[in-house]
Amino acid sequence: MQGVDHYENFPVASWLCPPALRPPIVAIYRFARTADDLADEGNAPAPQRLAALQAYRAELGRACAAPLPPPHGRWPEVFGPLAVQIQRHALPAQWLHALLDAFEQDVRYTAEGLRYPDMPALLDYCSRSANPVGRLLLHLYGVSDPAAWRQSDAICSALQLINFWQDLRIDLSRQRHYLPTECLHRHGVDEATLQAGRPCPPAEAMVLELSAHARALMRQGAPLARRLPGRVGWELRLVVQGGLRILDKIDSLDGRTWQQRPRLTAADVPLLLWRAWRRPAALPPSQAHTDETRS
Repeated sequence: MQGVDHYENFPVASWLCPPALRPPIVAIYRFARTADDLADEGNAPAPQRLAALQAYRAELGRACAAPLPPPHGRWPEVFGPLAVQIQRHALPAQWLHALLDAFEQDVRYTAEGLRYPDMPALLDYCSRSANPVGRLLLHLYGVSDPAAWRQSDAICSALQLINFWQDLRIDLSRQRHYLPTECLHRHGVDEATLQAGRPCPPAEAMVLELSAHARALMRQGAPLARRLPGRVGWELRLVVQGGLRILDKIDSLDGRTWQQRPRLTAADVPLLLWRAWRRPAALPPSQAHTDETRS
């Protein structure tokens, strides 16, 4: 879950969230945000970041132990509340650890200048960086069947990919490389051209292709929003529509997100609310394209 304005595509304890679930959601968010800061903020070298994440993981292990550990250590404001919620809601520890796996992977890849060779490799990263968030939320909602997990994974991976394509300019400037090497080679795109912010028609085609892939993935998972009841379902509908709206803006820029970062504003809220209420959860590709064009 690469740091993009600290998870702006994931509502955290919003007014739509059931009040009883706000404390565990806030605890999970604070856990992920602090780990993100350890991996990304400041000027610390990679070995120091990895050591901090190792210490953070050790504190997570203590928080998962029963009975509750005493509120001390380096991050009591994180692991004190998190320990309470882990015990109260039996939060699966493996998904919290998976998030730390992704943060450590980010640090190593950035330090070593590593690339993702293809989309399957990038989606494998998403399975640790984003999908655990959705699975933790489903656990809190009392949903645990494999079909729901698959749909949640599709939504979360789509959101992560949308963040990547939305933030090309920022990531390239930080030497973070999420564009699959296979896509760069197939389209004949040189990353140096993008880093310089120069026009690049082949890159436009590449980003639009990646945007279309993320849109298809989002629509695979979207029916889950209609399945979840009440406030939870409405919040997920808005998350889905928020991601799709960013993709609309990427498309309207002809994919040139290495030059300009699209983002949601207050002006988008009425449209998101209308789409969340009006649209079916998923449409056949041809009908979905028509529906997007009309709106």
